[in-house]
Amino acid sequence: MKTKQCDPLLVAEDSDEDFEVLQLLMQQMDVQNPIYRCTNGDKVLDFLYQEGDYENSGVAPRPSVILLDLNLPGTDGRDVLQQLKQDQNLKEIPIVVFTTSSNPKDVEFCYQKGANGYLVKPVDSTELEKTVQAFVDYWLEVNTAPFKFS
Repeated sequence: MKTKQCDPLLVAEDSDEDFEVLQLLMQQMDVQNPIYRCTNGDKVLDFLYQEGDYENSGVAPRPSVILLDLNLPGTDGRDVLQQLKQDQNLKEIPIVVFTTSSNPKDVEFCYQKGANGYLVKPVDSTELEKTVQAFVDYWLEVNTAPFKFS
């Protein structure tokens, strides 16, 4: 199945193994969207604000959706979520939390801070595939992303 658009997807994931599995599943699902990865919260912020390694690099396009792990080294996903949803220029980018935490306090915190979705990473590979497929179907195929007007 081909996705309807090729808008960039930003994945904030520190685990190489989790990211490789996610990439593999998306390849199998024929996702055409360019996928950018940041391994910690500070890099996510640098990517979105085009600072640090991304300043004047031309390799940090505005993502149509952010898949955000909560437990990131450095600035964690909770702080990234909170900062992005308070930023007038970035708050409309959908952020889907993708984490191992099923703690109700984390779920509640993320929605209170403006998360657009919350997905718990299943340990079981079949369930993980279903979860990733649901993300792809909705966020990359069906959902209409906000457009940035200047």
